[in-house]
Amino acid sequence: MQALVPVEIIERKIYLIRSHKVMLSPDLAELYGVESRALVQAVKRNIERFPDDFMFQLSDKEFENLKSQIVISSWGGMRRANPYAFTEQSYLHIHEHETAHVYLDV
Repeated sequence: MQALVPVEIIERKIYLIRSHKVMLSPDLAELYGVESRALVQAVKRNIERFPDDFMFQLSDKEFENLKSQIVISSWGGMRRANPYAFTEQSYLHIHEHETAHVYLDV
C-alpha cells in the first residue's frame, strides 16, 4: 500500500491561477508516481470523462510569474511546453473515479 502524503505537502502544491485552485501537472503526476507527460496524455485519451473547464495550459506569462514567485528546483531545465493546471474538481475526479489507475495505465 502506498504511503499517504501529508496534507501540508499537498497544500503547498495548490496555486490560485485564473481564479481557480489548481495543481500543476508535474506536481499531480508526482503524487501519482508517473511522469507529467504520461498524466497529460492519459487525461487527453479520456477527455470525455471530464468537464470542459477541468484543465488548462499556463500561458508563458502565467508560467513566468509563477516561477518568479516560487523558488523550487523542479522548474529547472528547458521545457517544451508550459505545464497544465488541473482544477480542484479535476484532480478530485481523477482520484475518485478509478483511483487514477484506469487513466494512468503506464
